[in-house]
Amino acid sequence: WPRDGVPAKPEAWLLSVARRRGIDAVRRRRTGEEARPHLALIAEEAEAMQARQNDIPDERLRLMFACAHPDIEPGIRAPLILQTLLGLDAAAIASAFLVQPSAMAQRLVRAKARIREAGIPFRLPEREDLAERLDAVLAAIYAAYSEGWSDPAGMDARRSNLAGEAIWLGRLAAALMPDEAEAESLVALMLFAEARRPARRDAAGRYVPLGEQSFLLWDSGMIEEAEARLRRAAKLSAGEERIGRYQLEAAVQAVHAARRLTGRTDWAALVTLYDALALSGGSPVVALNRAAAVAETVGPEAALAGLDALAEDRTWSGRLADYQPYWAARAGLLAKLGDVPAAARAYERAIGLERDPAVRAFLQEKKKALMQ
Repeated sequence: WPRDGVPAKPEAWLLSVARRRGIDAVRRRRTGEEARPHLALIAEEAEAMQARQNDIPDERLRLMFACAHPDIEPGIRAPLILQTLLGLDAAAIASAFLVQPSAMAQRLVRAKARIREAGIPFRLPEREDLAERLDAVLAAIYAAYSEGWSDPAGMDARRSNLAGEAIWLGRLAAALMPDEAEAESLVALMLFAEARRPARRDAAGRYVPLGEQSFLLWDSGMIEEAEARLRRAAKLSAGEERIGRYQLEAAVQAVHAARRLTGRTDWAALVTLYDALALSGGSPVVALNRAAAVAETVGPEAALAGLDALAEDRTWSGRLADYQPYWAARAGLLAKLGDVPAAARAYERAIGLERDPAVRAFLQEKKKALMQ
């Protein structure tokens, strides 16, 4: 290797050499007919392991599938992958899944205890078992990308690298399972978002919301690839009873990306897509984005009613108190309705919860303009 260079697949090379040397050693130690079945078994197992590893060309992706064991509680598989393989702490994981950090930490501790008690093995699954583990792997990849996306200015190298790694892993997953529409859709979704990264800050470093971004700064190459992947996902899912979450979310991003061609945003199409997302498993993020689209199509009263209904939902009400996007959305709608005192209070709440200085300054400017 120092002389000729590291081979393209060093792990496979080492495995092959080890297998051959192991077989030679056994042959030298044990001769006769009784050794033949043992040698055949070693060769067969080694070749099967090499074939499985060659199926998944990245060590991290292999370990992700190993961690998504079906005996682990479904809701904790993706968080476990994020902590074990990508090194995210409980607070970051909790933020990605909209739960309290203390609750997420307890769930992770319980999951690890169960793994030890039950002796759940972390080994690479067979090719035919990958599909049942795909959802957890995709959820972990998307959560990792979201953590990287939360650094709009790209000042945090770790987060920027995390976003790039997530896209890389998503591409590998889609290549590994080319017939899975959701894997293809997730790559499209991340590419649509990543294409807008250069427009999320102006020259002075100020935060620029999506509706005010210059589409001339968007990466057209990424958008074109995302659109091609989304079309392929649509063909793969044709005839299925339900369209997947990532395909719907990628379609939402495609509607926003179309503004570079039409000069306008199709808000009615967005409402329809968010309605479909709500049926496939709603969340506060979906409800808030739907409210923004409803405000553009029906009016702020209807949108605010949607936020009120969300706040009354016991599933989410406890989590909204510390969820900045909820208060920012509420403040904007109240401002449009002319309720200045209530809007100011909501802005104050959003400002207090925001950790990004540029976004906090943007909200402060909104509140200042409201009070003038």
